[in-house]
Amino acid sequence: VGTQSISPLYWAIESGSLNTAKAMLEDLLVIRADRDNYYYGCDQLFERHPEIIHKLNSDAPNLLRTLLDGLVWRSRLILQGERRVNYYVKHLVQNADGGFNQALEWIVEGQDPKIICHDVVVLFADMLWSGLAGHFFLLGRCYFLFTLAVFITGQSILPQLHEDLNNQTDAERIAI
Repeated sequence: VGTQSISPLYWAIESGSLNTAKAMLEDLLVIRADRDNYYYGCDQLFERHPEIIHKLNSDAPNLLRTLLDGLVWRSRLILQGERRVNYYVKHLVQNADGGFNQALEWIVEGQDPKIICHDVVVLFADMLWSGLAGHFFLLGRCYFLFTLAVFITGQSILPQLHEDLNNQTDAERIAI
């Protein structure tokens, strides 16, 4: 429309045509192949709509499950009771600029326990926790334990070294 570019997916969501939007999401997130190439619209979807998680979470929460289901590929073959599964979570962890994506924050804002327990969300939340957040958490706990040990030493152990407070050395007084 003139110089304005309107996404058919967003147009369907905003006009309330959720069945049409669901069909678009399913069509974009199906893996197709011909003799030469495989086609999968995940990269194009997140390139065009980097905030799709936020949009679906606020305007069409029923479609969020469809999007997350489209980010999983399950093999039709079962070998030794196991099935190969590929999760396409790159765009949920990292934005186009290489920084952290806000997808997890947006999903938490939705307060839907079924979405939080979805395999894709659990996988990328665990990736973030084990890769970055866990280290900072443990570093914070180590700092807390160190300061606790200093406090206990200063308040409980050092004052008991000498019964007479007048006989303390300058170093002991400074430490207390």
